[in-house]
Amino acid sequence: SSGINAEYGLSKVDASSFEAKFGSPMSAVDSLIEAKTVTVAKLMEIVPPGTLDPTPFLYDSSFYTIAAAIGIGAVTHSMLKPVNPKWFEKVEEDTSKAAVK
Repeated sequence: SSGINAEYGLSKVDASSFEAKFGSPMSAVDSLIEAKTVTVAKLMEIVPPGTLDPTPFLYDSSFYTIAAAIGIGAVTHSMLKPVNPKWFEKVEEDTSKAAVK
């Protein structure tokens, strides 16, 4: 629950406001989040004025990771070269009439 408190900023929420809004004490926050009763948007309604909404920053690390992976892929792709013909398999063609039938 301490991880959830830090993640959702519950330390800034007044316990009586939380209970009035969600009908349960703050100790039940884990089950309320699983039931989708407590969301960031609903918490923003009861946090003190001036509290920054964390929603725009929730996926920053994921997007940076994805951007890095795409960048590595682009660099790797630009380093590709055609395969040297010496590595091709040589296929001998049979030009006899028996092979044509």
